[in-house]
Amino acid sequence: MYYRFEDMPVWQLAMDYAVKIHELTSRLPKSEDYGLTSQLRRAALSISSNLAEGFGRETAADKKNFYIMSRGSLLETSSQLMYGHQVGYFSQQEVEMLKLFCDKLHFSLNKLIKSFK
Repeated sequence: MYYRFEDMPVWQLAMDYAVKIHELTSRLPKSEDYGLTSQLRRAALSISSNLAEGFGRETAADKKNFYIMSRGSLLETSSQLMYGHQVGYFSQQEVEMLKLFCDKLHFSLNKLIKSFK
């Protein structure tokens, strides 16, 4: 039982992921400020934000819905990372490292979501 969302290991992992995405996108071209940079950062931050919002909800169904949205945002970042690699912005090594992080976070989110069945 957690008393603050910040104590949830999955939230901590999501926040670390958002920071890594921010660092990665900081070197994208200025022309992507309102495109891929913004999209990736918002999706990555949405993961921890939805976890926090779900934590504050009263019913199990509400909590679960926000945790599912968090997982959706995670998968959105995964797709955007693949796009960034295909257009030459990110190296294969960068994407693979973040995909491993993504897989760990995905597993943790699935575990959390399944706890509400």
